[in-house]
Amino acid sequence: MLIIIIYTLIIFLLSFCSIIYNRKNIIKILINLELLLLACNLNVLLFSLYLDDILGQILSLLILTISACETALGLSLLICYYKTYQYI
Repeated sequence: MLIIIIYTLIIFLLSFCSIIYNRKNIIKILINLELLLLACNLNVLLFSLYLDDILGQILSLLILTISACETALGLSLLICYYKTYQYI
């Protein structure tokens, strides 16, 4: 279990550093933000299974819902921006 937690920490840190490094490309920021939330989600699920608690799984569903809403909102803003200015 410790190895999986280390992997999720590595994924979290790589996606966070990639968000800081790629601040000019909106699509890359959205993809890395999604990866960051999925790493947090996997970590919550692991601790939920380790502690034998159902609330972690409910929190995991909440994180997935927020992640989907964030991605849909970001992509819709990007489409509106493209339609307004015809370039990115």
